[in-house]
Amino acid sequence: MSEERRRDILAPAYPEDDGAADERLAGALAAHARREATDAEVLAVLIESRLLVPVVAILGEVDASGADKTADMATVLLTGADGRQALLAFTSLETMAAWQADARPVAVPAADAAKAALQERAAALLVDVAGPVTFVVEGEDLYGLGAGWTLARVGRPDGSFGTAWIRPGGE
Repeated sequence: MSEERRRDILAPAYPEDDGAADERLAGALAAHARREATDAEVLAVLIESRLLVPVVAILGEVDASGADKTADMATVLLTGADGRQALLAFTSLETMAAWQADARPVAVPAADAAKAALQERAAALLVDVAGPVTFVVEGEDLYGLGAGWTLARVGRPDGSFGTAWIRPGGE
């Protein structure tokens, strides 16, 4: 391989990744399923997490004998009953295999997965569709996560607290 070509190949984002779920994220999702954690608490962990986005082969052309001639690799969008689409992402190889064993994982920061969902014009990022805990990032949370904004806890006039996405200065 030429030196020029080697420079074009990106280094893996997570070279030591063994495909296991991040313990903090798995714990936050489990707590959310038990209604012991809010969406915002899961998002706060997700912001710092790695997700696996599945890539599957899509048959392009076949030759005269019916054998594969070309194939493309594509991320997976799931269409819900309401017609909206979601990009699939997984916390681990185990949760991805529960959905589809032959999908190829691409490890990315959660923000990059959200950004990919937005680029695909998906309405959501669907994490661990086959369980054990499914989590949906949509609306302003999908946009804020994909844009790399900061999730902040903010006080409300009634004394309660909520969350807001804070855009970095200069944007």
